[in-house]
Amino acid sequence: MIGGGTSAIEAKILNRHIICTDINELALIRTKKSLEFDAKNNAEQKLYKCDARDLKKIGNEKIDFILTHPPYVDIIKYSEGKIEEDLSNIHDLDTFADEMEKVANELFRVLKNGKYCAILIGDTRRNKMYQPLAFKVMERFINAGFVLKEDIIKRQFNCKATGFWVNKSKLNNFLLIMHEHLFVFQKQTQDKLYC
Repeated sequence: MIGGGTSAIEAKILNRHIICTDINELALIRTKKSLEFDAKNNAEQKLYKCDARDLKKIGNEKIDFILTHPPYVDIIKYSEGKIEEDLSNIHDLDTFADEMEKVANELFRVLKNGKYCAILIGDTRRNKMYQPLAFKVMERFINAGFVLKEDIIKRQFNCKATGFWVNKSKLNNFLLIMHEHLFVFQKQTQDKLYC
């Protein structure tokens, strides 16, 4: 879920090898274009069009660190496809969490033991009521075998839709969601626990 390619740019600048995956062709095109600069290093960037629920192009325990920023259900749609084609087409929170558990299982499989997986995700509202989407997803990563190392709260500023929601929140008496969770998980197998 490379999205706009910001993580890829930073990896290249920091001379880190990176594998970028996304199901959305446009995201990969943007990322490839963003990487067209000379960083005077030998960092390798690989881009794959694939679904994060099926990372068959990546072998078991090959990755040192995972950073992902999935869609928050259908708040922003990245395609007009079906649920099978794009997680951003899922409206139901539990169905989304079920699909994210498939992602978590794949991430657990490709990550080396003792290494870390970070996921940035926010919450949502349904019928004016706060819905803890991030915690539903966190639970699914724990179900996949990850151990939660940290929950870092990221405050949001100047979001694209903030103006619209400020007016809506005043009209309908609810607070704005102004944060995301950066969950940092560690892969720990039973034979080798890390502190």
